Amino acid sequence: MTARFMAWWRERSLREQRLLLIMFALLGLTILWLGIYRPVESALSAARERHQQAVIALGEVHAQSDALRAFGGSPAASGPLAPIVTQAATEAGFANAVVAAQGERRVSISIPAARPAPVLGWIAGLEARGIVVERLTARANSDPTLTVDATLAAGS
Repeated sequence: MTARFMAWWRERSLREQRLLLIMFALLGLTILWLGIYRPVESALSAARERHQQAVIALGEVHAQSDALRAFGGSPAASGPLAPIVTQAATEAGFANAVVAAQGERRVSISIPAARPAPVLGWIAGLEARGIVVERLTARANSDPTLTVDATLAAGS
């Protein structure tokens, strides 16, 4: 097969060989463009859109949560808040959580790496126990985890 190709190639003039090389190079670039670059760019665009929709949904959930909290509230946690939150974080598997007391009824918590679903479920469990989220900041890490900083307070 290669011998037939080489014979065919030698039959071409120098000008034809150069034009064929240019054609093959352009064909390779086209394949790279259509086969790699455009699908990756499309996937990134779709991921950005999903992220934007998730941020909007999170804002709506926070607004609904504020409305529910204003409507009824949940039973307040009893005792100092720091040990309760520390124990809950350890039980939920967030051993790397740093809990700092800001008085008996308020704590700040920092978790350097946590998966989104477990940390949000853990926060929902705290809210069911009467611990209110005053501030929550979640930033994406380079891996599929979040860095979470929050201020929690005992409900009224």
